[in-house]
Amino acid sequence: MLFLAALFVALLTHTAFGHPQWPVQVTPRATSGCGKSQFLPGVTQYRFGLKSAGKDRSYSYHLPSNYGKNKPYPVVIAFHGSSSIGLFLEADTRLSEAKFSGEKIIVYPNGLGGSWAGPSYHKDSTIDEDLQFVSDMVDDVNSMFCVDEKRVYATGFSNGGGFIGTLACSLAGGKFAAFASASGAFYTDTNGPNNGCRPSRSPLPMLEIHGGNDKTVLYVGGQGEGGLEPPISDWLDWWSVRNGCSNKTEETLFNGDVHHSSLTCGGVVGLLQHYNVDDMGHCWASTEPNISQLTVPQGPTPIQASTIIMDFFDKFTRPF
Repeated sequence: MLFLAALFVALLTHTAFGHPQWPVQVTPRATSGCGKSQFLPGVTQYRFGLKSAGKDRSYSYHLPSNYGKNKPYPVVIAFHGSSSIGLFLEADTRLSEAKFSGEKIIVYPNGLGGSWAGPSYHKDSTIDEDLQFVSDMVDDVNSMFCVDEKRVYATGFSNGGGFIGTLACSLAGGKFAAFASASGAFYTDTNGPNNGCRPSRSPLPMLEIHGGNDKTVLYVGGQGEGGLEPPISDWLDWWSVRNGCSNKTEETLFNGDVHHSSLTCGGVVGLLQHYNVDDMGHCWASTEPNISQLTVPQGPTPIQASTIIMDFFDKFTRPF
């Protein structure tokens, strides 16, 4: 009874202020990993030897420090950029820190040869093999840990951010509730809304954050290190078509340096969102110095991607 009262108040509050009702999760969908004890929660650990498509694959993972074996947790899978590994993305984004992750399990898969399939420079796996790895990895995580299958999310940076787009355009993306890309290099999605992109469902929650001064993955598109890249505005328009979006709203923040757009899709405001940071280069947006900012080089940015992405994920659950 108390739960129903609280839910009524929450919905009434949204309605009173004219905001749409976000999808509300009522009952978690627990996995077979529930009930299994875990060692060293709060410490990043490693999973080696996962066989997928005949190849040995690996990932690291971070459980909340207060992990409980019978509580279904959300999972965020974070894909690193090229010439990198999951540990570097963890250090750069700090997603494992409680102030960002909250009570989520964070997983950092490792691409073969340090990158993900899609760009021409990647030779160690095919797109289908990497998508199969993602599907197998989600199943592996579900079998080891207590996971809420309704709340599995995907994010990534650069080449990993582009792979988020590849994943969202595939049947394997059906295991995820929402997607978020940072400085994404979308090599596999360059020719319009219906050319090879087949999302598992529509609408599909999507967030993209990009720097207007990105010299590696140009905001205006063009020839990238691994092939042709679409203009970010075009890529967003294609997802607007795929999601059946309308009612675009725009706001300018931080003295004009940040441009935020939000679209209504399937009756849900904010299901497709974008942040364009004018002066930001090819890095993970952070209000504090991080590794990718040092490589640009540049200083901190007005927005914190790790917070924005986690807040975005919290609004969505996967329908069954």
